[in-house]
Amino acid sequence: MLYFRLFFQYAGQYMKTKLQYRGDLIVGLLSDLLMQAVNLVFILVVFGHTQTLQGWGREEVIFMYGFFLVPFAIFSTFFNIWDFNDRYIIKGEMDRILTRPIHSLFQVILERMDLESLSGAITGIIIMIYAGSGLNLSFYWYDIFLFIIMVMGGALVYGGIFVSLASIGFWSDSKSSIMPLMYNIGNYGRYPINIYNRVIRFLLTWVLPFAFVGVYPASYFLGKSEWYMYSFLTPVMGLVFFTLAVLIWNQGVKRYRGAGN
Repeated sequence: MLYFRLFFQYAGQYMKTKLQYRGDLIVGLLSDLLMQAVNLVFILVVFGHTQTLQGWGREEVIFMYGFFLVPFAIFSTFFNIWDFNDRYIIKGEMDRILTRPIHSLFQVILERMDLESLSGAITGIIIMIYAGSGLNLSFYWYDIFLFIIMVMGGALVYGGIFVSLASIGFWSDSKSSIMPLMYNIGNYGRYPINIYNRVIRFLLTWVLPFAFVGVYPASYFLGKSEWYMYSFLTPVMGLVFFTLAVLIWNQGVKRYRGAGN
């Protein structure tokens, strides 16, 4: 209960701060929308030169991209920790975090919360509705619950990977460029997995399972029965990778000796 109360207090303060600078808030939302539009245009350009992509039609890939945007938006909102090493380890703000009787990762998540990134989820749902209408997809009443579960699973996959990467800072106090690299690799999860070679498919499924953020869960709603097993593994992979990330984080916190050492 304490954690929920803290979350809403932080969220309230966050919105008060953002609304003081409405121009910056609007510019941020527009820039996010522009980036999503550019990615969508790229898909349209690709299908301007081909009818299918390894058996996937244009609307199917667009639907997949729309699905990807929803868990990615949740991840971007609550796991905005790309600068964790620089801000909390090198500059010593982790010392402040550890003086409070709340789990350190939860505090970092609250401090780095970026609520306007949730707008990406709305964009993703709109894209899914557009593509789904073109495909004449039909859904059952329980699909909304499966959608929520798979979205949360995909967000936890992303969160688990990046929390694990951030935890490396507890063992190394030097700056690293691995975060931007991993963001770029994560983009592969928004496209059909079978367009890649076997090594990349294995990497995106079991090592850095970004395919569970977009292609695998979206396959269920697209009726791709050959991928159903992977679709239903999405929440499992999310829980496994996020649990592993928290364990790595906790070990890193135990090792941490402060900015002055």
